[in-house]
Amino acid sequence: MAHMSVPSLSTSRLPDPGRATRSPETPGRSARHPAVRGSGARPAAPIRLTVRGRVVVLGLLLALAGLVVVLAAPASEAANPAGAAPVAVVLPGDTLWSVAQRHVPGSDPFGAIEEIRRLNGLRDYTIHPGQRLVLPRR
Repeated sequence: MAHMSVPSLSTSRLPDPGRATRSPETPGRSARHPAVRGSGARPAAPIRLTVRGRVVVLGLLLALAGLVVVLAAPASEAANPAGAAPVAVVLPGDTLWSVAQRHVPGSDPFGAIEEIRRLNGLRDYTIHPGQRLVLPRR
């Protein structure tokens, strides 16, 4: 039998993929960060945000915008004391139109009638003498 020799593979010349290589022109510096010539200061690099950083910045901006809206919004009427709702008693010959004109002057009679109907749960336009109607606040 003949003895065959297998050539050995030497890995000493292959670069290590996990190790950074250095440029022969600039010993001590990596190729990504070359030395700055002139003033000796590094140029300002642009700010780069990760996805998490962008989410945080967006959240802070939304919170700031919400705070501005809350502070700039007018006070609501919910804080006003409720008090008793105004009530009118229907007189003989009254209609919703006459009640609206008498008790809610200066407003649109059609809108006032619809508001009176809504406040009193009226399904139609019929009212009766002696009936108590809750009126809209002015």
